[in-house]
Amino acid sequence: MSPEWQESLTSWFESWAAHVHWLSLITIPVFTGVIGWLINWSGLYMLFAPLSFKGFRVPGLKELTTVLPHKLQEVPGFAQGGLGWQGIIPARAAKMGSIAVDKAIAKLGTPSDFYQQLGPSEIATHIVETFRPEVPELVDQIMMREHPRLWRDLPQAVKGAIITRVQAQLPTIVHKVTDDIGLHIDQLLDPKLMVIDHFRKHPALVVRIFRDFGQRELNLMVAFGFIFGFLLGVPVALIDQTFHIWWLLPVLGVVVGWVTNLLGMWLIFEPAEPRRIFGIKVQGLFPRRQEQAAEVYADIIATDVITLERIGDFLLDGPRGDATRMLLVNALTPAVDRAAGPYRGAVRIALGSERFDRISSSVATEAADRTLVPFRDPGFSRHQAIKIRDLVARRTKELPPGDFVDMMRSAIKEDEWMLYAHGAIMGLAGGFLHLLIFPT
Repeated sequence: MSPEWQESLTSWFESWAAHVHWLSLITIPVFTGVIGWLINWSGLYMLFAPLSFKGFRVPGLKELTTVLPHKLQEVPGFAQGGLGWQGIIPARAAKMGSIAVDKAIAKLGTPSDFYQQLGPSEIATHIVETFRPEVPELVDQIMMREHPRLWRDLPQAVKGAIITRVQAQLPTIVHKVTDDIGLHIDQLLDPKLMVIDHFRKHPALVVRIFRDFGQRELNLMVAFGFIFGFLLGVPVALIDQTFHIWWLLPVLGVVVGWVTNLLGMWLIFEPAEPRRIFGIKVQGLFPRRQEQAAEVYADIIATDVITLERIGDFLLDGPRGDATRMLLVNALTPAVDRAAGPYRGAVRIALGSERFDRISSSVATEAADRTLVPFRDPGFSRHQAIKIRDLVARRTKELPPGDFVDMMRSAIKEDEWMLYAHGAIMGLAGGFLHLLIFPT
């Protein structure tokens, strides 16, 4: 550098330093660091809480929302005419469930895979053990309703023989039922609908997925909020003390707030695949822990979402419950004919073919609902869940990191702008607050 340039630079620096408000210059990075910490801390709160909408209705807001930009319509509560807040992740729980199925669960296994993991043979044995003691009461109840006089008049030995034959045939019947369910499980069971519905009703589960394996990373994101804010505050302080324009600090605060949240989200999720930058291995905090996340995710899916209890509920009470009942009735109806054994002809003559067939149908229909009741046994469900957990954990670990990140980020991807806007607003407020405390 020539002496003239050096002298000119020195003169400029002396002139600049003479006009610097040193307390403002020093405190701006500290201030932006604290604001960055608060932005990320409060941003995490906005992500997870509250679980349900908290606020109040505003007359006319629902109608006004329809003409607002699409992004504003997505603000929790606006579309319903409410002014308040619901955590972004709980508000988008069903959406995360949908994308989780598309990105991951569909790749983890088909309905048949999940059903086979639960062990149809073990399920059948459990059903038989649970259902067998109920057979006498079921047969007696139906016969007393359909033909009380005949049933009372039958010798006890004949009644006992019929009940014994039903109980003896129970294992064969039930194994046929569980086999038939297995053959048609892809038509009867919809894991995507199960997951979406369960996540929508239990948004706390989605929060748990993040909290249980990612709390350390989320805490780190808050700490980095101070670091990012402080580093960004250094050029802000220099610019502010160079131009001495009062509105410059609040405007730059908007930039700092936006960028701080942007960097925080990048830190958690990006890059999905490990990369080398200046020889240093870089990868998002969440994808870096995919192995541990797979264990947590599998545990939640196996114990709360795709469980034997919920499969039983879905098969009987879900949108395809009628198809399940029809399958069960078709499998159980022949049991009455076989149960009558050598007395079948005499009983059919005594009752009449129409009434005999109606009794067969009644037995099958009532047995159908009772047959899957053991699915809802919590103890047995927990025991079988171990296999589902192992399947989900194994295949989640095998997911490409990009798919894993998509699955975890899906609940907030389209709503991240709210976090960035929140950071910008806090940055703006921080700039005005600094002006108020350290007027220049």
